[in-house]
Amino acid sequence: MQQKTVLNDAHRRLGAKMVDFGGWDMPLHYGSQIEEHHAVRRDCGMFDVSHMCAVDVAGSGAKAFLLRLLANNVGKLRQAGKALYSAMLNDGGGVVDDLIVYYLDDTHFRLVINAGTAQKDLSWMAARLADWKLDVSVTPRRDLAMIAVQGPHAREKVWQVLPEARAASAEIGPFCAVVVGDFFIASTGYTGEDGFEITLPAAKAEAFWQALLAAGVHPCGLGARDTLRLEAGMNLYGQDMDEAISPLDAGLAWTVDLNAERDFVGKAALLQNGQRRKFAGLVLLDKGVLRAHQKVITAQGDGEITSGTFSPTMQQSIALARLPPGVAEGDTVHVDIRDKHLAAKVVKPPFVRNGKILV
Repeated sequence: MQQKTVLNDAHRRLGAKMVDFGGWDMPLHYGSQIEEHHAVRRDCGMFDVSHMCAVDVAGSGAKAFLLRLLANNVGKLRQAGKALYSAMLNDGGGVVDDLIVYYLDDTHFRLVINAGTAQKDLSWMAARLADWKLDVSVTPRRDLAMIAVQGPHAREKVWQVLPEARAASAEIGPFCAVVVGDFFIASTGYTGEDGFEITLPAAKAEAFWQALLAAGVHPCGLGARDTLRLEAGMNLYGQDMDEAISPLDAGLAWTVDLNAERDFVGKAALLQNGQRRKFAGLVLLDKGVLRAHQKVITAQGDGEITSGTFSPTMQQSIALARLPPGVAEGDTVHVDIRDKHLAAKVVKPPFVRNGKILV
């Protein structure tokens, strides 16, 4: 049986095309995926991300637990509300999930994990807790909803609807969060644009959604979310990495702290195996569309596209790909599309950030 967010009826009243996404009934678009994409790049759009799962990790052993559980180092978090992006790894160094962790204090953190992996993640955490016997509670917060408001005008639109949040959130930098009443307002996102991801009580979500709608914020679905995140060079779990892929081979080495003395799950495998593949961007030079699983032919051997799409901002086909380590930015490679070898340029993601084409 499909799960539904608290905003499901609101999506249907807006005429959304609904699809199954990781077991959740979610909006793909509300009429035009392209218009939704451009709304976020040029103005302001909002996404129901309530299918994502907030998890509160609390107790005297919370910090010690996350230091061992995550590849990134929560010891770097000292300011309330500061956040880190990290991978949670298995013993072989593969990615169980990618997530954001917010520091509230040394005994209280909040994770945001992916919808399709939430139950697996919670079981993994429970098993590690049983092994390590730390004083920690792990509580999924399904009483909460999440709405992402993204775009160059996102902050002003949120403050228009929630004026009491302006003073607290106006000066926060990237990857920080503040608490304003019942609202947990984070300067994070999955689009490459400015804005907030806002966690709030589920009972208040529809009123907040409707207020944003009345303020002129464009509702956006999964289709635009995917083209926006790919332009921004952001990974999607299950495509760009999974339990068989090391974060070092998925362009996520910057989220792994191998230098600190602490041990964490998967560290030994990462140190033993190192980086085996180069994670890079591709821009198609010929006519066609890049898609996941297409073979990339290079002078150093074959690679594979992990995510591909037609970029509405660039008006070109783009992709993320795992390639042989000798391939360099600027190289021309070829992609096998229906037995035709089409030329593509290797680039360093992101392709687009803050409305600007970067490659």
